[in-house]
This record gives sequence, C-alpha cells and structure tokens, in this order.
Amino acid sequence: MKHMIQQVFRSPKFLLGFGIFLAVLLIVIVYPLFVTGNPLEIIGQGTFFPPGLYVNVYDSIGSNQFILNLDDAAANRIDSTLGDEDRLAMQEWLVAFGIPANEIDINDTEKLLDQWEDYYDPTVIITGMTNAQRNYYIRLDASLEGLLSTEGAIIAENNPEMGDLEQTGIVEQAYYVNVNQVPNVRLLPLGTDNFGRDVLTELVAATKTSLVIGFVAGITATLIGLTLGLLAGYLGGLADDVIMFLTNLFTVIPSFVLLILISFSIGQEKRGAFTIAVVIGITSWVWTARAVRAQVASLRNRDHVNLSKLSGHSIVHIILTDILPYIASYVVMALILQISLGILAEAGLSILGLGPRTTEVPTLGLMMNWAMIYQAHILGYWWAYFPVILTIALIAFSMNLMNTGLDQVFNPALRD
Repeated sequence: MKHMIQQVFRSPKFLLGFGIFLAVLLIVIVYPLFVTGNPLEIIGQGTFFPPGLYVNVYDSIGSNQFILNLDDAAANRIDSTLGDEDRLAMQEWLVAFGIPANEIDINDTEKLLDQWEDYYDPTVIITGMTNAQRNYYIRLDASLEGLLSTEGAIIAENNPEMGDLEQTGIVEQAYYVNVNQVPNVRLLPLGTDNFGRDVLTELVAATKTSLVIGFVAGITATLIGLTLGLLAGYLGGLADDVIMFLTNLFTVIPSFVLLILISFSIGQEKRGAFTIAVVIGITSWVWTARAVRAQVASLRNRDHVNLSKLSGHSIVHIILTDILPYIASYVVMALILQISLGILAEAGLSILGLGPRTTEVPTLGLMMNWAMIYQAHILGYWWAYFPVILTIALIAFSMNLMNTGLDQVFNPALRD
C-alpha cells in the first residue's frame, strides 16, 4: 500500500489535478472563517453591481479631505461619463437631426457638448428611432449636465428655523479622501448578482454545496454499482441475469432524462441538496456496475479465489478479501469520475429549474440558473456567470487529471 501511494504521488497529472482540487477545497474551508454570515444575504438594493471597492459616500464626505492636483483628473471624470460609444451615439443623433457630419468632432468634448446642448430636444422624433433608443438619449442627456463644470458640489442641510436649505460646506473637485480613513468600505471582487448578493461569498458557499452533492452522489452511485457488479460478476447464473437485466433497463433509458423525471416528480418543496444528491446517485450507477462485473468475472476463477472456496470461506469473505482489493484502484477511479459527474448533473438540473430549493443554500447550478433567468449573459454581466463556469471547469478538470494519473499508475499498458 505504501509503495502504491508513493507511485500515485509521483504522477505529474495526478499531482496537478490534486493540487487544483485541494486549492478549491482550501478556499471553501478557509474563506467562511473570515467572511461570516448568510451567503444569500441581500446587501445591495439593485442588480448586478460591477466588481470593485465600494466606499460609503456619506462617510467619505465626513472623512479627512486632502487636495491632490492631478492633471488627468478632469479627463478621467469626463471619460467615465462620456465614453466612445456615447460620443458615437451623440454623433448619430445630431446627423439624423440634420447637422452635417463634417461639422461634428467627437474627440472635441467641449464642442460636442455645445452642439448637443444647442440641438438636442427629447421631444423630437427621429425617423427609425426606437423607444429604447429614445430613453437612452434622455438618460445620456441627464448625465451630461455640468460635466465640464469646474465648480465644487455644495453640501446643504435643512435649516429648522427658516425651513429652507442652508449651505454647510462644499466639496471641491480636487478633494480626495483616504479609503483607509473611511469607516464603511466593502470590497466586492466579483460584484453582486441579480438579487444584490455578494457573488464571491455566494460562489464559495455554492462550491461547498456542489462538492457535497458530488460526494454524496458519487458515493451512492459507486456503492450501488460496486455491490451489483460484485454480486453479478462473482455469483453468475440467475443472479447475474437478473442484475444485468436491471442494468440494461437503466441503460436503455438515458440517465439524465430519468433524473429529470424523478426530480420533477419530487416537487420543489421537497428537493433539498441531499435529496438531489441521492437521486443523482441512484440514476448514475449503471456504467460502474457493468465495469465492476467485467473485472470480477475475470477474477472469480483465479487460483487464490478457488483456494479460498476450498477453504470453506463465505461468499462475503471471498468478495471482500480476495476480489475487492484487486479492483480497489478501479473503484477509486470510478468514485472520482462519479463525483465529477454528480457535480455536472446538479448543474444541469439546476439550469433547468429542477435543482435544490432556491431558498436554502446556493449551488453552482442555481447560480447559473439565476444568471440565465435575469439575462446576465446577454447584458454583459460576466461576473454573475463566468466565475461559476470557471469553478465547475476547474473541479471537473482536476478530477479528470487525477483519474488519468491513477489510470497511468495502475494500468501497466499506460505507464511511461
């Protein structure tokens, strides 16, 4: 056993796959120790906040202010509001309104804004313009107000005696605050999802749940397949015929179709993560059973097995001590693949809306489902779905690497 383990950990493919999987596992374990709380907690009033560092505006006004004279500050402020697409859109409107294209310079911000202020009228109906485009231009026009202004923003409070606003301060454009001095700052490396929840925290919790589902489904499928395969391969005869008939019956019906039917019949209120994992397990044992049966059938007439029979050992003893150790490596490889397939099956089910309940714990499949329903892939909110796809791919890739590495160690034909 010691020599076998040493051989396994000398396999480059196994080590790479094991390293990736261990890194994912460590993040899942360590991250919740530092970021506590409910991963499904709604922290943002809105949908799909982009990744970044969020500073409380109210607290930043009250923090120590520093004057920094940066040459590109004004240009950056303008570019953040008026991008290249907005400039082209303004040009299209002005040309459609009747301004010659050669008189419009989208790179001259001051001239472009002057032309926009002189000619833009939200009540004018441009031929071919849709209602969505019209609303876009209205929002754009509102965002351009005071864009070239060099004056600061006035802070005013309500005067309780006079009943009107009274200026209490002014925030100049050159004022800056140190983020470390602002009491309320929140880093959202992956932004928020469609419900305003922290995607990174949700992703870590979803990965943990999906791994648990994968392990439960993989163990369930491997145990069923191993048990039936051992019995069919060793006993033969009528037992083999009955087990293989059952196996062929499950083979005819696609396992994912069967999984969909069973999940749908359970109902959403009863579909917990553990229930889904067990359902996945009892629908994906077929290929394991067939492979184990083939392995056992080649072992049952070996000399050491016949010797054990002549010694009067029971069937259970022979299977556990004389047959199972010889196929243990194959069982481990089958378990790894079953875990990977369990995670992928849950993701497929959840995308179809047949996964675990959405109100309990997140899963990788549920995150994909939410992103798809709220059209994150269409609207360009990549942080809501791409990290999920990457996580699923990394887990599946690492497990397949481990399986390939084990196969090269235990299969003499594949050894270098």
